Amino acid sequence: MTTWWQSKKPFQWVVGASAQFVVLTLVAMLFYPGGTVGEINTSGYAFFRNFFSDLGMTVAHNGASNWFSAVLFFIALSGAGLGMVVLFLRLPRVLGYWWCWIGSLFGVIAGLSFVGVAFTPANLLLTAHAGFVYAAFLSFFVAALVYSVAILRSAAYPNGYAAVFGLFTLLLASYIWLLFFGPRASTGNGLLIQVTGQKLIAYAGIIAVLIQAYGAQRVEFSEK
Repeated sequence: MTTWWQSKKPFQWVVGASAQFVVLTLVAMLFYPGGTVGEINTSGYAFFRNFFSDLGMTVAHNGASNWFSAVLFFIALSGAGLGMVVLFLRLPRVLGYWWCWIGSLFGVIAGLSFVGVAFTPANLLLTAHAGFVYAAFLSFFVAALVYSVAILRSAAYPNGYAAVFGLFTLLLASYIWLLFFGPRASTGNGLLIQVTGQKLIAYAGIIAVLIQAYGAQRVEFSEK
């Protein structure tokens, strides 16, 4: 008898978790009152001036209550983080290499760190929020790198899935450099660059996870 964990449903759950992040964050943007890091008097959410974290603040930069967007962001990011946990716990079963668990360990840490970001609004717990952000992206980098190699070595896995993780690893390395050494968000151009980089890597990460969930399901169940 096939259990839930042995079936296709974990992969389908990951796909759903990825999709709901995109949908809920877009809706949350529509209800964000306004204000950015550098300009508190702006109205609404500026896609290239507001961080994702702004959606999770209980009070927006302009001083207005942001509870509705904050709830949506909490659900979206918590769901996406748990989706990553499920994916990285399930992948070793598909690939079969013992050392995949190294990548999975970091993948689980990344997923739980994203959940931690959701639990720590930037306007209330900024230090913890930033710490979870750093842990999430650094851990995700290691996980993606390990699985790029594992998928490439697997005869059953199409190399295209390794290329997806490999490309994402390069993008993530660039974003980590930007995060630690790039221009500060306190400047106008710096804010634009940091926000754009965050949007790019966030959506790239969601797409990479979604593709890997789809690929792992195809590989595992085409062999049976």
